[in-house]
Order: sequence, then C-alpha cells, then structure tokens
Amino acid sequence: LVIESIRGMVPAVKPQFAFYEALGSHGFAALEETCAMARDAGLLIVADAKRGDIGSSNVHYARALFDVWGFDATTVVCYTGGEALEPFLKYADRGVFVLCRSSNEGAGEFQDLRVSSGGDGRRLFEHVAERASSWNRRGNVGLVVGATYPEELASVRSICPDMPILMPGVGAQEGALRASV
Repeated sequence: LVIESIRGMVPAVKPQFAFYEALGSHGFAALEETCAMARDAGLLIVADAKRGDIGSSNVHYARALFDVWGFDATTVVCYTGGEALEPFLKYADRGVFVLCRSSNEGAGEFQDLRVSSGGDGRRLFEHVAERASSWNRRGNVGLVVGATYPEELASVRSICPDMPILMPGVGAQEGALRASV
C-alpha cells in the first residue's frame, strides 16, 4: 500500500534491514515482497544494511545484496577502510552510500572528533567524506549525511560537491529539510 501510494513521487525506497532481520525467515519473506513491489512500481531499491566488515566477509555481503537480492545500492560503514569496502565498490553499476555523518543524536561522540592528518584538525566525518571521494573511481559512491545536522551537511557538500547524498533524519528525527537542502 505504501509503495503504491508513492509511485511517481519518489525515485527509490530504502528498506531498513534491521526491521526485517528481527523477524527471521518471515522478515526475509516480507523483504522479498517489499522489493518485488518496489520493482513493479519502477523504484530503485537501497538496502539500508550498513554492512562493513573485513574484505572476505564483505565479498559475501556484497554478493548477497547485489547478486542475490538485486539491490540497486546499499549503505556501508567504512571503519575497516577502503580496501575492505572494495567488494562493494567493484560493482560499478550499483551504488554504495558510505556512512559519513549519521542523523542520530549521539553521532558527534565519534564523528565530530578532531583528527589531525597533516595538522589540519578536521572532524572525523570530514575525513570520511574526503576518503569516500577518493574511493569513487567508478562513480558509484555516495554519502549518508543526516538532515539533523545541516551545518555538517554543508561541510560535506563542500568536500564532495558532486557526490550523491542520502539524507536521513527528516520526520521523526526532526531533521531540517529546508535547511539541509
């Protein structure tokens, strides 16, 4: 019902894996149904899975998300570095959204830490944006930056002016859509 009501209004849906996984095999059946409905509606499907382990595990995560499930894009966590994300990045025809500055209230605990790299003292999320830009050799990398932090979003946009941004946090998290856009 929800997917039918948004047909023609949005380009994509982003199923959050945790809500499906929590239901076990019934959840995966529901995820398959959700994906089938989205495809029938002509929507792109972004797996909000936030995967990001060592390379050998990521090979299987990427295969599952892109080859088995057929997602058009996914979200990943980059803490293990660009080399470990290569199994996702090598899918040139699939999007990979790197968690950069999340929308949750406690995001700044780590993401706002000042990190000295060559003496610049930029915040960790700014370094993530810069590194993600360097990983974008195939033109398939984007960033996840929460609408709840429009100033940080502006900083990321200045570092990565041409990369797509997935912007969660509007709605229940009270993200500032107008300020973020």
